[in-house]
Amino acid sequence: MAEDSELWDVICDGPFIPTKTSGDPAVTVPKKIKEFNDVDRKAIEKNFRAKKILVCGIGVDEYNKISACQSAKEIWEALQITHEGTTQVKQSKIDMLTTEYELFRMKDDESIQDMHTRFTSIINELHSLGEIIPRNKLVRKILSVLPNSWESKVNAIHRGKGFAEANN
Repeated sequence: MAEDSELWDVICDGPFIPTKTSGDPAVTVPKKIKEFNDVDRKAIEKNFRAKKILVCGIGVDEYNKISACQSAKEIWEALQITHEGTTQVKQSKIDMLTTEYELFRMKDDESIQDMHTRFTSIINELHSLGEIIPRNKLVRKILSVLPNSWESKVNAIHRGKGFAEANN
């Protein structure tokens, strides 16, 4: 959220609720709207701005899933569950994609471009779930799955400058 880092705080922590101390013994209670001051209104406005940003970035189907949410935090949590699933589901996706990465091979009738596109898709999905594979491992993996017709090029890369740069 480049617009305002405080908006991200509202999304993560929930909306600001203006309070006051009242009674004996003193108890903190929410203020009534007519008791809000300018600082309270400005802080409350951040939740509305965060909600607006989140809602503007989604389609009709997703809007129907979050339309009853009262705060930006509720919207964000609903969207996370919709797209990532629960922690268990997320870990299952990571495990499945990691296995797919480990077993990745170039298909006999596949072009280098198609193979690379398929490989990049796996890596991007892992990345979106928070699993980052170091670049040097990615390069090694690609080199290891190339067909025998590429053997001389792979050997040259291993011996040459290209592989050393990929390890950095």
